[in-house]
Amino acid sequence: MQSKTMPQPFSLNFSPYFCLSIISLWIAFGFCTPLSAASFPNLYRPLPAITANELAVIVNDSDPLSIKIAKYYQQQRHIPEQNIIHITFSPRHKILAVDKFEQIKLTVDKLTAAHIQAYALTWMQPYRVGCMSITTAFAAGYDPAFCAKGCKKTQKSPYFNSASSQPFADFKWRPTMALAGKNFAEVKALIDRGIAADYSHPQGTAYLLTTSDKQRSARSALFPSIVSVFNGLWKVETLQQEYIENKVDVMFYFTGKTHIKKIQSNRFLPGAVADHLTSAGGVLSGSKQMSSIKWLEAGATGSYGAVVEPCNFLQKFPHPGIMMSYYIRGNSLIEAYWKSVAWPGQGIFIGEPLAKPFAYR
Repeated sequence: MQSKTMPQPFSLNFSPYFCLSIISLWIAFGFCTPLSAASFPNLYRPLPAITANELAVIVNDSDPLSIKIAKYYQQQRHIPEQNIIHITFSPRHKILAVDKFEQIKLTVDKLTAAHIQAYALTWMQPYRVGCMSITTAFAAGYDPAFCAKGCKKTQKSPYFNSASSQPFADFKWRPTMALAGKNFAEVKALIDRGIAADYSHPQGTAYLLTTSDKQRSARSALFPSIVSVFNGLWKVETLQQEYIENKVDVMFYFTGKTHIKKIQSNRFLPGAVADHLTSAGGVLSGSKQMSSIKWLEAGATGSYGAVVEPCNFLQKFPHPGIMMSYYIRGNSLIEAYWKSVAWPGQGIFIGEPLAKPFAYR
């Protein structure tokens, strides 16, 4: 995780002056909008969730595992047959070539009905297209503006911190999430957790950790406002420690470090979200850092990670408060998670997209 070369005012030095200026910057980007005192009542205003009819499932016919995942997901989520989009490419590569992706995207666009608002991918790799994450590439199309060599800002998402329930209708973006796992058993368990979460209105805790890794704990500057706004609405624990263990009520777990210990010792509630701010969490296989897949293996229903070096721009990682606010109000996992990332070009979203633990029937 690089930070020394980050241009001002984005470098994270944690001085008092910096904290004031970065908070102003977050407000300018809409980072703090749902966490202001004036908007507190909005946390009680229910939001709709994307439905199975509005989700298209993309399956790679060259990958037996992708086919199996797509069939199970379609069956369990009652996704219409016309929402299943078939493509073909080699599943052996971690990075999909840009020219190959653009051919695939043309096919997908032609086969996608106008009412579709989001996509689910049914594979773990490739997880990247050129210098972009594959989920953002499918959501918005390949564009070098989403990429950066070194510490630079990237293209902003119009869907960030939006109350929209129709992202394609409103912004011509289709948020995308990968049903990722190393084998069918893992993905089946993920899908089953997502379905079990629906309408369950769990009572759990949000764990916000500041670790000894200062660069990767950059989000800790957000924690006081999150605690303040969710006071009396949702239990939030801010902890200065390396990890949590043996917790039985984990609904949200946001931290920052290259590797997180003891995650398997915790009980993640159905629909739970967990991620760690680091350089390569979205490198789903073969990374020296912990893969975001580990969160799903431990029982989380959604996670996020960078597929290329993003530097510790907070805009490139989920804002815990924004994610929580939309999720708790009823949005599906894919909606709430996508709305929490301002610059999503270098990060991949993984999990069960239609999970909606806080929705109402």
